[in-house]
Amino acid sequence: MSKVIFITGVSRGFGKIWAEAFLQRGDKVAGTSRNIESLAELKDTYGDRFLPLALDVNSRAQSFEAVQKAIDYFGTLDVVINNAGYGIMGAVEEISEEDARALIDTNVLGTLWVTQAVLPLFRQNKKGHVIQLSSALGVNTLPTIGLYSATKYAVEALGEALQLEVKEFGIHVTLLEPNGFTTDFNSSTVQSKAIPAYDNMKAAFYASPGVSADVYGDPHATVEAVFQLVDSNQAYPWTQQNYAEKLATWEAWKEVSAKAQGK
Repeated sequence: MSKVIFITGVSRGFGKIWAEAFLQRGDKVAGTSRNIESLAELKDTYGDRFLPLALDVNSRAQSFEAVQKAIDYFGTLDVVINNAGYGIMGAVEEISEEDARALIDTNVLGTLWVTQAVLPLFRQNKKGHVIQLSSALGVNTLPTIGLYSATKYAVEALGEALQLEVKEFGIHVTLLEPNGFTTDFNSSTVQSKAIPAYDNMKAAFYASPGVSADVYGDPHATVEAVFQLVDSNQAYPWTQQNYAEKLATWEAWKEVSAKAQGK
């Protein structure tokens, strides 16, 4: 049975790949971007099954309006994927106030606003699935990625609390924690103003094998895993309050995760 899926940030990267994959298999998608013109190709290809929406997730009002437009257009929503976000590279000391506030607004508050907008419908329907795009950097961190990690740690906490709050309504919550993939994520990543004192640390870090592009996964390989997730009668096994349960969850989904990496 086809589903109606609301995805933020579908102009590129995971959002575009997943939106097109859902449309190709017959689902209906409401997709958002700050620049609605970037969604014209999807609209031309998939017609009435794709609803393009201009949305800056930093705006709570716009987020509520976009969700309502999708509900009005399709009649309902089954799944929301909070994918919109970007990164910032820089040591903690290097990050400006402007960049810090902008990143938190998009990655954390943008996720919160869209989630709040869809919950009344899901509670009314006694079902629904909220998928929050976290990151492997939401459970681990690395030098020069501290603030980005902080936003994803926040998404993890919001998601875990939300699951405990809404499970009685039949709503599922999933945290997706992808590692490095060859998307165009870097093209939207902000570079902080460098402080020379950190040059040696950065050189050593970027020379390490773990950050080589060779270890990055194929983003298209994630499609089957996302299909399994959306089609499951239950959400991704929920990781609740302690890391013992998280480790058990990661172990249970190890094979799916490996395939999704495209390796």
